[in-house]
Amino acid sequence: MSGPATAGALRALHRDRAAGDPLVLPGPWDAVSARAFEAAGFPALATPSAGVAASLGYEDGATPAAEMFAAVARIVRAVSVPVTADLEGGYGLAPAELVERVRESGAVGVNLEDTGEDRALKDAGAHAEYLADVRAAAGPGLFVNARVDVYIRGTADPTAAAIARARLYAEAGADCVYPIAAPPADLPALRSALGYLPLNALAGPDAPPFAELGRLGATRITFGDGLLLHARDHLTALARRLRDAGAL
Repeated sequence: MSGPATAGALRALHRDRAAGDPLVLPGPWDAVSARAFEAAGFPALATPSAGVAASLGYEDGATPAAEMFAAVARIVRAVSVPVTADLEGGYGLAPAELVERVRESGAVGVNLEDTGEDRALKDAGAHAEYLADVRAAAGPGLFVNARVDVYIRGTADPTAAAIARARLYAEAGADCVYPIAAPPADLPALRSALGYLPLNALAGPDAPPFAELGRLGATRITFGDGLLLHARDHLTALARRLRDAGAL
């Protein structure tokens, strides 16, 4: 199905949220999961690159760009709510080409990380320039979530590094910043330093409830491949029951 999903609609979902009411964006890995999340009432979805990779039989970070864009397009076609796509570091595409391919997929937002193909952090200034070029190519027609990877790369003083990078990315035109794996205890400092800018937090099995993450400073919550892993575990248990019991 198709609908009037736009970057403006996605942007509006991030605005004026009460502290205990963050925007929760489930991460579909295919059309079936996307439809299930939409049917449950979620107003937008955020594809996880690791989850899509696993569904296609690839290791995280190894999905060919063409297959990732095709998977995103199938998810977008399956639902009417806005979809934002995790496109890793941009697959080496020039900003204008990246924006065009996102538009062709139907996604209205992107998640772009500052880890390079060598799995090391990119130079913050160079990545900010890339984000600025993406913004220039897209105009307001794309919601840009800038992932900050200092917490997963062993950076010294990751909170200070996250703040410095997030400010650079905000100046470059990012709509939201995502210091992935930031401890909940760091969210108030990040929130205070970033002012109005929406802040994305990662939810996991040991994280506080969504409302508490919101009160700590998160504007929006995503899951990485966590929801796919839950589904995989349930499917594994079902497969074992089928094997052992010979019935559902």
